[in-house]
Amino acid sequence: MKQVLVSQGEAVVREVPAPTVGQGEVLVKVSASCLSVGTEMSGVRASGVPLWRRALYRPEQVAKAARMALDKGVRRTWEFVEQKRSEARQTGYSAAGVVVETGSDVSGLAVGDRVACAGGGYAVHAEYIRVPRNLCVPVPDGVGFDAASTVTLGAIALQGVRRASPTLGETFVVAGLGILGQMTVQLLRANGCRVIGVDPAPERIDLAREFGMELGIDPSVETELEHVARLTDGLGADGVIITAATMSDAVVSQAFQVCRKKGRVVLVGDVGLTLNRRDFYEKEIDFLISTSYGPGRYDYRYEELGYDYPPAYVRWTENRNMAEYLRQIEDGRVDVGSMITARHPVDDAPAAYASLSTDGQKPLMVLLTYPEHESAPVRSIRVASKSTPSPGTIRVAVVGAGAFAQANHLPNLKSLGDRFELRTVVSRSGPTATAAAKRFGAVTASTDFDEMLEDRDIDAIIVATRHNLHASMALAALQAGKHVLVEKPTALTKEDLESLDEYLTNSDETPMLMTGYNRRFSPYGVGLGSLLRGRSGPFIVNYRMNAGFIPADHWVHGPEGGGRNLGEACHIYDLFTFLANTEVASVSATSIAPASEHYRRNDNFIATIRFTDGSVASLTYSAAGSTEYAKETADLYVDGKTAILHDYERLEVYGGDGDVKTAMRDKGFRDELVAFADCINNGKWPIPWWQQKQVVEIGLEIERQLTNAPK
Repeated sequence: MKQVLVSQGEAVVREVPAPTVGQGEVLVKVSASCLSVGTEMSGVRASGVPLWRRALYRPEQVAKAARMALDKGVRRTWEFVEQKRSEARQTGYSAAGVVVETGSDVSGLAVGDRVACAGGGYAVHAEYIRVPRNLCVPVPDGVGFDAASTVTLGAIALQGVRRASPTLGETFVVAGLGILGQMTVQLLRANGCRVIGVDPAPERIDLAREFGMELGIDPSVETELEHVARLTDGLGADGVIITAATMSDAVVSQAFQVCRKKGRVVLVGDVGLTLNRRDFYEKEIDFLISTSYGPGRYDYRYEELGYDYPPAYVRWTENRNMAEYLRQIEDGRVDVGSMITARHPVDDAPAAYASLSTDGQKPLMVLLTYPEHESAPVRSIRVASKSTPSPGTIRVAVVGAGAFAQANHLPNLKSLGDRFELRTVVSRSGPTATAAAKRFGAVTASTDFDEMLEDRDIDAIIVATRHNLHASMALAALQAGKHVLVEKPTALTKEDLESLDEYLTNSDETPMLMTGYNRRFSPYGVGLGSLLRGRSGPFIVNYRMNAGFIPADHWVHGPEGGGRNLGEACHIYDLFTFLANTEVASVSATSIAPASEHYRRNDNFIATIRFTDGSVASLTYSAAGSTEYAKETADLYVDGKTAILHDYERLEVYGGDGDVKTAMRDKGFRDELVAFADCINNGKWPIPWWQQKQVVEIGLEIERQLTNAPK
């Protein structure tokens, strides 16, 4: 399918795979999408900013890159940063079309329904889009696709008006008469308000007058204060809604000055915010922020997981604002057609963007239109000619092309070209799959996991998706006859683990399953293992993971991630199992009872594992420490020897030989892939299934104890 992307200061049209729908989502064939003059053009300009200039404004990203350089080396870090800077990104957040597929748990919508859609990353400029249920609404019969495609902008304007709480007969000033300003004028008029508009463009003032605005002011030639005072009998405006986009602080200052005492100012646009206390203090003016489409915006649980807010407590969510805006169009209270000044076929998107970046008068509202066709969406495209790999090379697909895969698995696969041929990159995002496939030399890019499983030219699959999909995808790939390297954790639930165990233990011949417990393959894991080889007695190991804080609303803590214990500490449970090479005798865990919801019970805990040979391993896992200290350290004691691990940069051994030191931090990601290739070729599993199963069982038992769940 065709999709508009932005890269290095320009808009481009690329061919990418169509998306697949997941739980709670619908697939929409787009008829029209609305180009946001302010938000999208700022994104286009930002994509062309040089790297050094970005660093000046994003010092936290510089620090992140510095940490990556310690792990991956300067060269790979530079290549990764350059790739992120130059990669083409999705754009657009308002569209309308027809539902062609629905995922599970979707209610109120069916195939064939006309819908309007919102959301960055969802309602993008593309022939097909996948949208969560709470970000799409039915389009009334009396509203066309062109008008419906403005739903996001309309919901933004409507939320700004709601924040202002206008009442019949009040006078409002609208600062900025672009798209949002024109919509705001009409919505205020529908509320029975008198409206004054401020904008330097005469044509925008004229258009707003057609929508019922009483007075238009050009701030470059007229004084707002005098006009507003005259129209309100010296009282001042009851409120101001700022829909302008400028870095100047003057807009906010003027808004305060034209208000009456105890008036209100609502900020919808993006303006300078250096405030002058004298402008608002004596009048006791209320200054309110309007957050995009309304309640639910930026709430992951609402937008992506589909949780709604009860209407009795939150009357107007972003979804209900979207629906009400379309009803206002249907009832004739909002006229969108008069604001649409240009329509471009999607193939001409670069020209549409160019028209908005020229000097002088610009189109007020631009739409992109899409071809009508009945063909099914194509979810796999070829990005390179078919290669001729060396004999014995393993043909592999990578499922999930997020930051982890692009920083680790994909570059390592490329460097191991004598062992692997990268056939396919699969991602839910077509542009992401395509960009990663091209960068790392894959033959095809795809968004369809099931279709990829049917490809006989693929021998093995690396699963690097979010945690909740690991077990089901690994099982499906094994059943399709593919060898699997699944990222940790192997499974998040007892049921998923049992499904894998039943298949692996009851099938006569199965492909190999390996979980991405990379630390055991690092020079440091190997060094610790060598130290324990031939030991005469049990060992003690104290492992400390200074994990760092992750906010409570991050996906890692939700159903997709499973929490820090199951999702990350499993690495250490595997290292313990590797070192002991025996079964677990007992597990105990104690958590810091959080004093507030800032931390969770599985954020800060101590877990102790006793093995049947008498060895004892303990993990101190904390999200409460300083990021200035090393993330992972450990002390091991056995047979008169002591080993100290320093964050996978250095291993000190006392009482014997075996010191290890590498030029950079090495957690074994590349060696893990080497082991994966070797085991496919020789049939010997590098991690026995009983050990992979035991690691999940340890994590589940620790989770039960940390959360006080019943057995």
